[in-house]
Amino acid sequence: MNKKRRETPARMSDIARLAGVSASTVSRALAGSPLVAAAKREEIRRLARERGYVINSTARNLRLQRTQAISVAIPLGHETSQPLTDPFFTEMLGHLADCITQRGYGMFLQKVVPPMDDWLLRLIGSHKSDGIVVIGQSTEHAALEEAAARYKPLVVWGGHLPRQSYCTVGTDNVAGARAAVEHLIALGRRRIVFLGDPAVPEVGLRYEGYRLAHERAARQGIQPHIVPAHLTADTAYEAMRAFIGSAGSFDAVFGATDVIALSAVRAITAAGMSVPRDVAVAGYDDISFAAHANPPLTTVRQDLQRGARMLIDLLFRRMAGEDAPSATMPAELILRESTGRIDVLSVNRP
Repeated sequence: MNKKRRETPARMSDIARLAGVSASTVSRALAGSPLVAAAKREEIRRLARERGYVINSTARNLRLQRTQAISVAIPLGHETSQPLTDPFFTEMLGHLADCITQRGYGMFLQKVVPPMDDWLLRLIGSHKSDGIVVIGQSTEHAALEEAAARYKPLVVWGGHLPRQSYCTVGTDNVAGARAAVEHLIALGRRRIVFLGDPAVPEVGLRYEGYRLAHERAARQGIQPHIVPAHLTADTAYEAMRAFIGSAGSFDAVFGATDVIALSAVRAITAAGMSVPRDVAVAGYDDISFAAHANPPLTTVRQDLQRGARMLIDLLFRRMAGEDAPSATMPAELILRESTGRIDVLSVNRP
């Protein structure tokens, strides 16, 4: 019995001949160009499907000077030991990968650690991608400002800083932190420790929210107290343990991140105290583990799925030449057992 011969896929010239147009018109039609009438575009697409025409994406990208890739860079000048397995990074990178894939692009990931001279300008000059997402400002605010002056398709996850020119997406760090600390104050806590490093831009904004909450409650005799801590679990644990060992007086902790807050819980428990009976603890991020900790952690939620979607939407608008602005998402306070209450509060502050 004779087997049916497999037809050879059509070439662009074949589609052009069948549609009665030039090869360049076929190329524009398959790319969705409005320069080709809608009816003709649909005819060309139908012919391409029927004849098994496959777009040569490599040739198209070379012609359009595109890579079909997005760079995602994580600068760690502030914390070289922070791993990419940090829960915040893994959740954010997962959402970004989904959004980028849905656009038909690939993701080029780069962890940037000292020495960091001109790392961003070198990444731009390498032409490895059509746009860049930077996760966290780290110590690189000046480098981001310099790059944004000459390179438009650049979007940053982080806090919006005064007189900033580059495009950012993030939550309202000040309002979120302020709500968490005001919640602790409302519970009767009077000696609330801030655990974190305000030199990191996002953490600095959270410290500002912590400070504002204390400023409002100053008449109640509540004074701020900062315990410097890095962003890794072990260093935050050691910072909290050292503070406890110094006979520091406190009845609550606001951790600048969930990782820091959960490390504080571990140190407090190891010292023989109870959370939340002796010390109430709140964090920031609402990583997936926060709800399953012992006790479950009160925290300020960052909607990372929505944030990733906004990052990629703004990036593609900028890749198209649009001057897309920064975006700030509202914070959401999630109350769990680590402060003694369970609830969800939206935070809407000026």
